[in-house]
Amino acid sequence: MSAQDSCLSLIKYLLFVFNLFFFVLGSLIFCFGIWILIDKTSFVSFVGLSFMPLQIWSKALAISGILTMGLALLGCVGALKELRCLLGLYFGILLLLFALQITLGILISTQRTRLERRVKDIVMETIQRYHAHPEESAAEESWDYVQFQLRCCGWNSPQDWLSIPSLSSNESEMHRVPCSCYNSSASNDSAIFEKLSFPQFSRLGPLARPRHSTDLCLVPANSGIYSEGCARSIQKWLHNNLISIVGICLGVGLLELSFMTLSIFLCRNLDQVYDRLARYL
Repeated sequence: MSAQDSCLSLIKYLLFVFNLFFFVLGSLIFCFGIWILIDKTSFVSFVGLSFMPLQIWSKALAISGILTMGLALLGCVGALKELRCLLGLYFGILLLLFALQITLGILISTQRTRLERRVKDIVMETIQRYHAHPEESAAEESWDYVQFQLRCCGWNSPQDWLSIPSLSSNESEMHRVPCSCYNSSASNDSAIFEKLSFPQFSRLGPLARPRHSTDLCLVPANSGIYSEGCARSIQKWLHNNLISIVGICLGVGLLELSFMTLSIFLCRNLDQVYDRLARYL
């Protein structure tokens, strides 16, 4: 066996092993998404996310798993069986994904102001329509989850909630806000907590603490809620995790380039191997 044949065999099995790994990974992602769909109650109690957003994320995971499995299967079969059509299709899909990622990155960087304005409009519309349509609560539940996780309230500030007439309270010293705005660490004063109204926690006793939900809480004015708006919290989160985000994007891009290089190299050199075999035969 010549050096070129050994090199092609090494590339073939490398491509096969790497794609086999991603096929298993895609299978796990798919199974995890299906598991969430089947056993919603356990995940709701574990992550605190309501049913509607959890259902959306579980479907997204299942679809991502299927796409990963399909692409990895193309690479596995194409490399192992040395099928040029499958290797070419595998290369084409990877190239399309890479181009879409580059395009998305360019659009985000060049249209950042417009994107921020659009996100703000969506969030403010969600805040203005809070509890207006109980049957359409996916956006509200998702935004409550953001507020709970980032420890923020409203988009610009808690005033976004306090200025909504439908959430106004008859008591001048109290405000009605989503329970996801409640800052349990703001005060240790049990007297303040006794003034809070948590409908979904009333049966759990005085020591219960809300996590996040679309229920409304009655809180004292100027206390008991997060003082920072989520726009600033999101900017802080992106700034703190910028290196990780860029690293993940670069890693995915380099991985795709590596797979594309291996697949196209193997695809282009198969003809030479077949010609030599034909001469021997």
